[in-house]
Amino acid sequence: MREIQKVFVAGSGTMGMSIAQAFADKLYDVTVYDIAEKSIEHGKKLLALNQEALIKSGKSTPEHSKEVVEHIKFTTDINDAKDTDFVTESVVERLEIKHDFWGKLSSVVDEDIILTTNTSGLSITAIAEVVKCPERFVGMHWFNPPHIIPLIEVINGDKTDDGNAQAVYELAKELGKKPIRVKKDVPGFCANRVQFTILRELLHLVEDEVVSFEDADNVMKYGLGLRYACLGPFEIADMGGIDTFTNISDYLFADLDDNKDGSPIFRQLVEEGKLGVKAGAGIYDYSGDKADIAIKERDEKYMKVCDAIL
Repeated sequence: MREIQKVFVAGSGTMGMSIAQAFADKLYDVTVYDIAEKSIEHGKKLLALNQEALIKSGKSTPEHSKEVVEHIKFTTDINDAKDTDFVTESVVERLEIKHDFWGKLSSVVDEDIILTTNTSGLSITAIAEVVKCPERFVGMHWFNPPHIIPLIEVINGDKTDDGNAQAVYELAKELGKKPIRVKKDVPGFCANRVQFTILRELLHLVEDEVVSFEDADNVMKYGLGLRYACLGPFEIADMGGIDTFTNISDYLFADLDDNKDGSPIFRQLVEEGKLGVKAGAGIYDYSGDKADIAIKERDEKYMKVCDAIL
């Protein structure tokens, strides 16, 4: 991989802007691309809000924040990627839209430039079908908000050159992140498979009126999530005893939910337009200024946890 100085970030939404900040924080020259000026103006607002939060939390200074902002420029012209050294994409999570972007972009940049997608679960191999020189195409899955959460999944597609994937892994480490290698292109990669396994079981328990939404969340916040922030599941199994975990799995695995049809609770919420924070309502109420408060409190808690464990 060539020396990286210039980074091209496609998508100026929540993920794209946060990723841009992660690179600019290390003083890479970042160009953020989107198809509409309106989207870019929204991205600039997100940038300002994130930087304000980092300064207030003591994670940045006004001087460094100014430097970060100065290292980010914006464009609606995909041809501005022509002299870039690295590309990462966070456009809409639909295969046809990603195909449209990558079909154009991979012909604009030099053939030795590594290309990465921040897809949450679409097949890396499928996206790469339209990419010129697909061996340079790598999954680089960040977690919201990327400028705070340290985990990055680095995923091989069927045609990905392993050296290119390892180069992305090393780059993530240089950004101060905690990357993992996902060596096979499986749906949902690793983290989302784990996340949705937990979500499926908790939805099942709520639907069966075993626990409430609030108590299901509290199980994670004040129990499992707290433990998992410090130790991984296999480390916890070692601590608890493999024999004990074997005995529990022998009787419990058969009773766990294996629903493959999705959640009726979620489908009903979608039909009612209750899409979560962005809609002002979801499982919980985010009307008025509650959404902004929820996001601010989330980021503050994430930063405190990161301080404690990193």
